[in-house]
Amino acid sequence: MASELNLEIVTPFGKLVNESITSCTLPGASGQFQVLKDHAAIISTVTVGLVKIEYMDAKSAYVAVSSGFCEVKDNQVEVIVESAEFADSIDVQRAESAKNRAEERLSSDSTDVDVDRAKLALMRALNRIKVSDLK
Repeated sequence: MASELNLEIVTPFGKLVNESITSCTLPGASGQFQVLKDHAAIISTVTVGLVKIEYMDAKSAYVAVSSGFCEVKDNQVEVIVESAEFADSIDVQRAESAKNRAEERLSSDSTDVDVDRAKLALMRALNRIKVSDLK
């Protein structure tokens, strides 16, 4: 077993995080769950939400993630998601625009609107706005 807990967050665009940490809290389908050193091996879905990372120096970081999954095994946490952004990297104006577009689509009377896609876009935008406040 590894002597430290290591976290990797990977998106289709590359690795966002690959660091030793104290713990991380992830948004699972059944609610948030925390992973500490020597955690039991698990595989879980990850939903749109917030990942809280606690580093060895007692500092914390926050990451907005979209859906995916994670695997915990031998003090290695691998999170594979569609998108991930650190709170201080989120373009709030872009997130607000995405929120407004999604709300417009959902309030439209048009039958051409993909309601599920618009709801997911709204969830992602609201999550990015919320996480950006945690800089």
